[in-house]
Amino acid sequence: MVESPQNLSHPTIKDSWFSEISDHAFPGQGFMIRVAEILYVGKSMFQDVLVFKSTDYGNVLVLDGIIQVTERDEFAYQEMICHLAMNSHENPQNILVIGGGDGGVLREVVKHDSVKEVTLCEIDQSVIDVSKKYLPEMARGFDHPKVKLNIGDGFEYLKNSTNKFDVIITDSSDPEGPAEAFFQENYFKLLHNALTENGVIITQASESVWLNFRFIKRLKNICEKVFPQVEYAYTMVPTYTSGQLGLMICTKRSDWDIKKPLRAWPEKVEATINRYYNRQIHESSFILPNWAKHYLRETDNQN
Repeated sequence: MVESPQNLSHPTIKDSWFSEISDHAFPGQGFMIRVAEILYVGKSMFQDVLVFKSTDYGNVLVLDGIIQVTERDEFAYQEMICHLAMNSHENPQNILVIGGGDGGVLREVVKHDSVKEVTLCEIDQSVIDVSKKYLPEMARGFDHPKVKLNIGDGFEYLKNSTNKFDVIITDSSDPEGPAEAFFQENYFKLLHNALTENGVIITQASESVWLNFRFIKRLKNICEKVFPQVEYAYTMVPTYTSGQLGLMICTKRSDWDIKKPLRAWPEKVEATINRYYNRQIHESSFILPNWAKHYLRETDNQN
């Protein structure tokens, strides 16, 4: 049960400003949001959990000092991590979401009529609980009849499950603490084994091309050891890593260009149900500045 104690405080908030300082996410810099009210402070079995109401971005979920979502811009992430992968499969029916305890990815997945079942595997029940209370627009994804909830470690779930999925979406926090295992080669081998023949996976790649680009190169090289097609894309989210967040998408297929969607909604429908994603953004999200494109190519197929 989520409680809202009185007189809340948190070390990341001082003089009504939340500060995000991370050598991993923001090497040599920081990020601040003005706070209107602290709504929840707690420690789960896995991480520090903070929710506050901001003056300009609505309610904000913070895990271990790092912003996960804000009500104002969350859709730019949720729609892209979902629809880039879903529309890269001809007929996605059985979907697995690892992480995503705020419910936002679930909300997006069930927009696709082809979906028969979506399983969410979240290790931290407290993230689900606080999201249902403080982020109801996202957490409504949990109420859909096609959703099946599994509370537990996503890595262990993949090792023990015999189910096969058309699309797997890893919506984890940054590669530190409990989410570190989701950025290792063994994890991507498990993802590969859990996919159907033409399966697609997507994971948040944590970084902007402007910050810690070595991590993106390393992650891409790991994925290329496992999948025949791997591409880096990005979305624009003001409250994430310098306003840009990376996504790594991989598929078992090698007979088509993963940067081109295999399916799409009619344009009028797309404009009605999505606030960020459209077919043009799908393709353009893979376009990188020259220096970044060349930097990635230099390390392709290297260890």
